[in-house]
Amino acid sequence: MDMGIAGRSALVCAASKGLGRGCAEALAAEGVNVTIVARTAQTLEETAARIRANTGVEVKAVACDITTEAGRAAALAACPSPDILVNNAGGPPPGDFRTYTHEAWLAALEANMLTPIALIQATIDAMSQRGFGRIVNITSSSVKAPIDVLGLSNGARSGLTGFIAGVARQVAGTGVTINNLLPGAFDTDRIQATIVAQSKASNLSLDEVRARRVKAIPAGRFGTSEEFGRACAFLCSVHAGYITGQNWLIDGGAYPGTF
Repeated sequence: MDMGIAGRSALVCAASKGLGRGCAEALAAEGVNVTIVARTAQTLEETAARIRANTGVEVKAVACDITTEAGRAAALAACPSPDILVNNAGGPPPGDFRTYTHEAWLAALEANMLTPIALIQATIDAMSQRGFGRIVNITSSSVKAPIDVLGLSNGARSGLTGFIAGVARQVAGTGVTINNLLPGAFDTDRIQATIVAQSKASNLSLDEVRARRVKAIPAGRFGTSEEFGRACAFLCSVHAGYITGQNWLIDGGAYPGTF
């Protein structure tokens, strides 16, 4: 299927590895010129080189912290008016909610709620004026089913979800869609950190925790960044213009609810 977005431009955050990288690679494979952002310059440049070699599209790499005003300014200077915005930032650390400080909450909200909102504010009007725009926020399955050791993430991402539900409807008639992708257990550094935290909390070995996590997934495995990226590319395509304000759960069937 031709996604109809060749030649478009995309700003993809936290894209040097993991799910963000999967999204950048999938968009580039569709002919989208991508600006990728991450904090670690070497890893980011390696990813940019690989995408250029595999796709031939224009790839800009901006090493910055997207959760800061300076970082967002640098990213938007490199890609001031993207057709596609993929919001993504590393989740806050796992832990016991009793230990969360005020500073920890502010950091979580800045990274996983306020930064996406700031980038949307900076880009959405130009999208509306052009009559085309795709915004995808990578959130978490914890929006549907909270994860006990990820209280900071549960709260911050749920706040973003509520904000998006309103804004998406405001711009739906301008050709701009805003959707959230909710990953479950994917084989990334993030899942490994969660497994470590759960191992410490339960006195189970890492292998035991991992096996339990996999057993709870009807698909019988963790997801891959490649398949996640392809789902993102579809939401960014011309074929998804009637999909907006939605929370796409990608978790191998782990969430047991009907709704």
